[in-house]
Amino acid sequence: MPGLVLFGRRWAIGSDDFVLPGAFELFVRLVWWIGIFVLYTVHKGQFNCPGGGLLHSYLLGLIILLASIICALCALVYVSMQGTISNPGPRKSLPKILYTRLLLYFPEFIWAVVGAVWVSDNSVQCEKTVINGVIGTVIASWIIIIFTIIGVVIVFDPLGGKKTFYLPEGVSRNLESSHSGQLLYNVKSSATRVWEKRIRLLCCCIVQDDDHRVAFTSIAELFRSYFSDTDLVPSDIAAGLILLHQEQDKMESCPKEPEEVLCHSPSPLVTDDLDVELENAAHYMLFAAAAYGWPYYVYTNPYTALCKLNGDCCRNIPADSEITGSDRHNFHFGSILKITGLQYRDFIHISFHNKIYEIPFFVALDHKKEAIVVAVRGTLSFEDILTDLSADCEDLTLEEVLENGFVHKGITQAANYIYRKLINDGILNQAFTIAPEYKLVIVGHSLGGGTASILAIMLRNSFPTLRCFAFSPPGGLLSKSLADYTKNFIISVIVGKDLVARLSMPNMEDLKRRIVRIVANCNRPKYQILLRGCWYEVFGGDPDDFPTELDGRNQDALTQPLLAEESLMVHRSPSYNALEEEPHLNSPPQYPHLYLPGKIIHVVEECSSKRLCSSDIKYMARWSNETVFSSILISPKMITDHMPDVVLKALNSLSQEHGSCLSC
Repeated sequence: MPGLVLFGRRWAIGSDDFVLPGAFELFVRLVWWIGIFVLYTVHKGQFNCPGGGLLHSYLLGLIILLASIICALCALVYVSMQGTISNPGPRKSLPKILYTRLLLYFPEFIWAVVGAVWVSDNSVQCEKTVINGVIGTVIASWIIIIFTIIGVVIVFDPLGGKKTFYLPEGVSRNLESSHSGQLLYNVKSSATRVWEKRIRLLCCCIVQDDDHRVAFTSIAELFRSYFSDTDLVPSDIAAGLILLHQEQDKMESCPKEPEEVLCHSPSPLVTDDLDVELENAAHYMLFAAAAYGWPYYVYTNPYTALCKLNGDCCRNIPADSEITGSDRHNFHFGSILKITGLQYRDFIHISFHNKIYEIPFFVALDHKKEAIVVAVRGTLSFEDILTDLSADCEDLTLEEVLENGFVHKGITQAANYIYRKLINDGILNQAFTIAPEYKLVIVGHSLGGGTASILAIMLRNSFPTLRCFAFSPPGGLLSKSLADYTKNFIISVIVGKDLVARLSMPNMEDLKRRIVRIVANCNRPKYQILLRGCWYEVFGGDPDDFPTELDGRNQDALTQPLLAEESLMVHRSPSYNALEEEPHLNSPPQYPHLYLPGKIIHVVEECSSKRLCSSDIKYMARWSNETVFSSILISPKMITDHMPDVVLKALNSLSQEHGSCLSC
């Protein structure tokens, strides 16, 4: 729902967000009130001790104060439970109750100070039980006050004062005037600055140069443009994700049509080709995982990794292995050796250097497959995250491609960095001098998979037999022409409902529209959605069949947005839309449709478990296409399916299953 407006500004909290925190505080206050009341009743005639008069007044005042707070909390919780996310009408009295509740913090603060002064007075000689009770009361008061201040800071919206300009509160505004256009432009600039400050704060621990400043501005613009046209608070988004997950699970449980099952039955030739590629993918995924170094090795071997690495940390590395960047105690290199099973002499170049647009990689000789492997590391640092989020598009000029395509800017710059290292520094020449008959294979996971794909496109002209295996690459990577061009030499491997493989700006916009639609049309209060959703995510069961305003509407009506949906979208004038889009003739849109690279292998669970924890998972693989990944799927496994250990486990399972079939 639209954010709550208090003290003349918008806050990042809705009027229906006080049910659960209010109920928790109400429980604490009730227990507290009962304890103080019992303490006062038991010791009612025993306040003749030094300081007892003040104690009597303190306890009596505290009982009255707690009773007032409990009444205010009861009213707050009750009113907040009314209505739905898109229908805040029954909660219109909530701001007045909030003002009353906030006013009660002043006497509570005074009482907490009085209690602290009384407890610290050495002349007080009252009974120990009473003193301990007052100490507990003072501590509880200060804890609640501190948590309240933290909560206010969290829900504070720096743009709250400006966002009220957007809200259609019935006030007539001339949005087409030059004054309004300038005001909207100022709001847009302020939003970008706020996001830029947030990003700088998150990245305060890294050294910042011109590249970082450009990236900060670009990423801030991305976040501003994405969040500027909706009036949803974080809990609305959480409720929307819960509803979408249950809706998707209901659709998955529906039986498929026979024609749909038949059309997915592959020919024997295609199956043989898939088995070969799966075996290759399982082999090269080891290199992609090894590129993460010691964090991955420790993560997959939590009990023995440090002991094994300590045994190798003092070894001398042969001079013919060129290593750049920091690798204190040789932990990274030792982990790569353990994971790949290679020898020291098999490594041509290893780079642990990491900056924005400059990511670690290594070049090694794979004698088993007779290949020179370039393995690119995925996201593991703040610099890598900035590279991921630099999602503007730029041209990639290739002579042999008829139509020049668009690519992800940050990942392309990372690929350019590795390309210069490989070619200009003679790393590949050195490798092919040692093993001239070997083929070139480029691999990577996540960010590394996207970088490996664009690097393969750059090197394809010089190395026609080149192959690339991109494991869980980002979805918004290549334009359609480039994605089609790469089908001859790139294999992308996606596991399950991997979020990253479906991440692109059009997909994110689609997700936003779906969240707004399902939240606006649900007729249940938000607290019920959140409670039932948490139960479903943790314990499973059947998806809830939430009634919606869509029920009973005909097909033509379903294509029209409801008033509830429109209320959650910020209404802007055409002049503001022009400022948003800033179109240029003969220039690509800022965020066009981008796709996964190459031919796509989709690995899924045969008997999919909707819970995070499940044993004896059996996988199946099939060839897929980019349209399957044109929508973000909500699931507890949308993150875990992206992890390199899960990808490696799935590929090893399929490879072993194929091997056992051949032996039979």
